Amino acid sequence: GTVVISQVYGGGGNSGAPLTNDYVELFNRSGAPVSLDGWSVQYTSASGTGNFAANRTSLTGTVAPGQYHLVQLAAGATPSGSLPAADDTGGINMSGTAGKVALVHSADGLACNGSTTACTPEQLALVADLVGFGTANFFEGGAAAPTLSNATAAIRGNGGCSDTDDNSADFDTAAPAPRNAATAAAPCGDVDPSPSPTP
Repeated sequence: GTVVISQVYGGGGNSGAPLTNDYVELFNRSGAPVSLDGWSVQYTSASGTGNFAANRTSLTGTVAPGQYHLVQLAAGATPSGSLPAADDTGGINMSGTAGKVALVHSADGLACNGSTTACTPEQLALVADLVGFGTANFFEGGAAAPTLSNATAAIRGNGGCSDTDDNSADFDTAAPAPRNAATAAAPCGDVDPSPSPTP
């Protein structure tokens, strides 16, 4: 897709965490600016019955080609390092090990979770990107991204440019390294701007 989830970190403020807050980082892989107004980041547990709609953060602003967009989420109980200045802020409290994060072309919550409550074709059409990590039972491709820890984030390869529509292939674990709109842009070059296939 044009804008993708490039990092996911849910261990913020937990024991041994290098950062106080959870976060989701977005990245514009395309060669044109993309407005995030009316979009949202939504989250649900790896295999529970809750829907994405219960945990969502509205997005704002425009992301230039090769630019990052940092969404600061909930803080844990053990303060540690601070994130760079957030481009959007929300209260989603993610698991430090496993879960499902969707970037959605709507501010409305998705009344589905991809497993116990399947997402309809109309709901899937609103999903710009999906990352299932750890033991998640809903993800792109053949397998979820790796299990995370309080000290590791899921990080999309090649600076955010890797997008094979397979979470296990596109993401590795590493120390969280959040980037925001002030980070130097890293355009992908000749990228197909067409939307990703539905999960």
